[in-house]
Amino acid sequence: MAFSEDTKERLVKVVDITKTVLHYGWVPFVLYVGFTRSTPQPSLIKLISPLA
Repeated sequence: MAFSEDTKERLVKVVDITKTVLHYGWVPFVLYVGFTRSTPQPSLIKLISPLA
């Protein structure tokens, strides 16, 4: 299956954008899942503030 140059460029661009989104979105996603699935659910202030 041969791709045209335009298709190859678009595919590379999509892969680069996907890598960037996964790179910067992984840790917030894991924190969100852990926050929403925990019992009892802690308050957001206690998660953010080091003094709480």
